[in-house]
Amino acid sequence: MSATPRVLGIVLAGGEGKRLWPLTADRAKPAVPFGGVYRLIDFALSNLVNAGYTRVCVLTQYKSHSLDRHITTTWRMSTMLGDYITSVPAQQRLGPRWYTGSADAIFQSLNLIYDDRPDHIVVFGADHVYRMDPRQMVQQHIESGAEVTVAGIRVPRSEASEFGVIDADIDRKVTQFLEKPANPPGLPDSPDETFASMGNYVFRTDALIEALRKDAADEQSIHDMGGSIMPMMVDKGSAYVYDFADNDVPGATDRDRGYWRDVGTIDAYYDSHMDLVAVHPIFNLYNRQWPIFTSHPQLPPAKFVEGGMAQESVVGSGAIISGATVRHSVVSPGVTIQAGSYIEGAVLMDNVQIGRGAVVRGAILDKNVVVPDGAHIGVDIELDRQRYSVSAGGFVVLGKSVRAMT
Repeated sequence: MSATPRVLGIVLAGGEGKRLWPLTADRAKPAVPFGGVYRLIDFALSNLVNAGYTRVCVLTQYKSHSLDRHITTTWRMSTMLGDYITSVPAQQRLGPRWYTGSADAIFQSLNLIYDDRPDHIVVFGADHVYRMDPRQMVQQHIESGAEVTVAGIRVPRSEASEFGVIDADIDRKVTQFLEKPANPPGLPDSPDETFASMGNYVFRTDALIEALRKDAADEQSIHDMGGSIMPMMVDKGSAYVYDFADNDVPGATDRDRGYWRDVGTIDAYYDSHMDLVAVHPIFNLYNRQWPIFTSHPQLPPAKFVEGGMAQESVVGSGAIISGATVRHSVVSPGVTIQAGSYIEGAVLMDNVQIGRGAVVRGAILDKNVVVPDGAHIGVDIELDRQRYSVSAGGFVVLGKSVRAMT
């Protein structure tokens, strides 16, 4: 049954994800595969569903076909109980224009709020990797009497200039909301740390509607949740911060407690995958008390033949490793790796085919990529730069269905 008080979830999934190109050449950022079997949006949706918030609207815009299909086929709730997770494309309900920002996306979708009539609205981003129990944030929000509560994660002040930063007093009342400040403020209880915004909010419904209407009437606004709505509500003295460090997820270990990653760049995306494959992973996919849900392909178990092996790796169903060595990698369903090949520090998405004697290191291969016999990827970076995309951190990326060169 749905949790009380009545809470509506809104997931902002319209991100274009330019910095993840070429992985976003054919799909929206929240639809990018992650961890072998998941999509990025599965993490936000799993957190909401595990908390009992099972009425969720997913607002989409760019290249949304694969995202819409994933939500439709995977996230089916019980209609008998009135639950739903529904994909809502940009509809131009207020005229011939697309969303101009995250706040405008919700403003153009106010009909969803009017139809559901929630007491509070949980607004989450769709493209972060983390576990969180939003019930605890909602509880603090209600007890504080806030009109809006924003989730903040503690980061060193030296790194905080890359984020939206929350300045709050000892009672967690937000005094400033700063976008990538050069000199981030310290926390009252930890001067060398500051709160970075996680992009997750809880609003009292009437307060959100009022703020959205006021923002829509401001022609100078950028119509962004962090850049427009939050400063407005901070000025009213009605905004509070929720410390993510206080969030206690069932089944969390000391090692993965408080894990949150913004995978907005290729380097961050790659590093987050490497967090999964250690013996004691920094992010644990195997927490059965707070599972990450998705749909799994109908494939047979993974198979290792002719001495094929995988060490410190995640291997999906239907994968066949034949006389090859895989180390510290994520191997998705349907991947085939032929004899004599060596794979290390790689992310191989669905149905990648690796030929005989190939070498793949420090690389991300999107779905259906073919690596011919004897091809080398991630061995000669300068040559790779001439052929493929290479990130700032030196990771080689091949887009969907590309055939590698020999």
